[in-house]
Amino acid sequence: MILGLYEAHLPVSQLERSVEFYTKLGLELAWKTEDIAFFWIEKEKSWLGLWEGEAYKTPYDPSLRHIAFRVGYEELKNSLSWLKSIGVEAVPFGDRDSVEPFVRPNQGNASVYFKDFDGNSLEFMCFISVPESLRKVSDKLSFAEWEEQLQKQ
Repeated sequence: MILGLYEAHLPVSQLERSVEFYTKLGLELAWKTEDIAFFWIEKEKSWLGLWEGEAYKTPYDPSLRHIAFRVGYEELKNSLSWLKSIGVEAVPFGDRDSVEPFVRPNQGNASVYFKDFDGNSLEFMCFISVPESLRKVSDKLSFAEWEEQLQKQ
């Protein structure tokens, strides 16, 4: 029945500034009104709606104001330099001190986090193949640690 994600929404304080930001991320503007903008995440498959208003003041919670964009493994490895090239800084996830991309072997994915102007939590994320022997590793591993573990396999 479910074929994929159709849409997600985020609150923003200044639509024009946010349109510029999400365009820099490489999203294509699908349509816009005075206080709403929709961007294609995957053209004609899924989109992101930005809504200007007071809702951006809602405190962040992992269940609110978060979106993860799917990227490839190599793109994720290079994401810090790419984000820097467009004037965006990565942020640490949870209790981590590092902003470096990291791998969650037990979940079969890897991530890096950053925020938009309104504090919405954004993430680049990719799926990874995890050897059976590493599937129970629940630590968050840096890419160097992950690739070292793979070399031992």
